[in-house]
Amino acid sequence: MDWMFENFKTDLDSLNPIVREKALEIANEVMKEGKFTEKEAITEAIKRAEEWFYDLEG
Repeated sequence: MDWMFENFKTDLDSLNPIVREKALEIANEVMKEGKFTEKEAITEAIKRAEEWFYDLEG
């Protein structure tokens, strides 16, 4: 099951579309692990997605 993270729409809307897509992917993976709440998962996912994006940029 993929999580929708509707409560965090404003957090996600401010991201670059590529970063937002990656953040949702990461957040869903994190939620499947069961170690984080939705809020913690989206916060961690945004951080990881931004790091991933900056690594791509060089």
